[in-house]
Amino acid sequence: MENQNQRLLVFAGSYAEAANPGVYVYTFNEETGELTPTDSFTGLQNPTFLNVDAKAKRLYALGETASETGPKGKGGEAASFVIQPEQGKIELLNRVNTIDGPPCHIQRSEDSRYLTMVSYHGGMVGLIALEQDGSVGELLDVHQHEGHSVDPQNQDRPHPHSTFFDPAGKYLIVQDLGLDRVRTYALKADSNKLEFAVDTASTPGAGPRHLVFHPNGQYAFIINELNSTVTSYQYEAATGALNEVQTISTLPEGYEGANGCAEIAISEDGKYLYGSNRGHDSIVQYEVDASTGVLTLVQHVSTEGGHPRHFSILPGGKYLLAANRDGNNIVVFGIDQTTGKLTYTGKSVEVSKPVCIWGAYF
Repeated sequence: MENQNQRLLVFAGSYAEAANPGVYVYTFNEETGELTPTDSFTGLQNPTFLNVDAKAKRLYALGETASETGPKGKGGEAASFVIQPEQGKIELLNRVNTIDGPPCHIQRSEDSRYLTMVSYHGGMVGLIALEQDGSVGELLDVHQHEGHSVDPQNQDRPHPHSTFFDPAGKYLIVQDLGLDRVRTYALKADSNKLEFAVDTASTPGAGPRHLVFHPNGQYAFIINELNSTVTSYQYEAATGALNEVQTISTLPEGYEGANGCAEIAISEDGKYLYGSNRGHDSIVQYEVDASTGVLTLVQHVSTEGGHPRHFSILPGGKYLLAANRDGNNIVVFGIDQTTGKLTYTGKSVEVSKPVCIWGAYF
């Protein structure tokens, strides 16, 4: 919860050459909605996605490395940083080569025992150890996906795009855009392995990308990149299975332009769900029926920049930050506490090709 003695820090990952800044740190003023840069890190290649462990004061970032055997000659690495909240700074703790493919997403288990990474181009999922001091450990397990789906351009091979742990930390759920499959693995903590549990088929050509759970744990919502939809699922906590409830468009009726979806997030009270459209360049908002998982469209709001690759609802639920990769900006929206509607605050910061936003109290 918001505390007068706490600082709200915001972290951003981006597309960047290793010779340029790629991870950024800001302080956020909740009274004015202003972002103030306090630090950045240079040395990682394309540190697009981040994960923050506020309790342990650790930041995790992925990066690309050179690999003789990886697709496009690229492999993956994970870097751990110590967060210094008082100064709004980060200090590199360690960095370790991980999966043998360029990574696109990094996730952390709630107990901070594991990191998971996926490679879109490599078609693989990796389980990585986290040490007690928060440093990145060894690669524990890798699963290579196989197959394809119906879109010859985007689905000729596996493209896992993200991983998310279920609320109990028992299962890892992987969205594979290339297979039109949501693949659930059981996390076997005794052996430090991932074990296949169940596949959930998406609509052919949907391209599942990212997931968010409802706070009640009974429903999961997946945003589908290729056909611009969100699918609601009833979640079976015992088996890791997902049962489709509804699929709804992310676009306004009558929109005919090109579009690809990216991020999905839910309000802390579970009343409102949000998704990003790249092409329409908007955030879509839905009202959520917590008893059924059914979504009802509320509004679309311009992201005030091109290609909103990611967005984040800040802790406390008063603001949403959108990262416009092609707009080279991070834009601040206020969230109405009654209706959940977004309003552009007029505040934004320029940053080169932002991809991922994280906010946390310290």
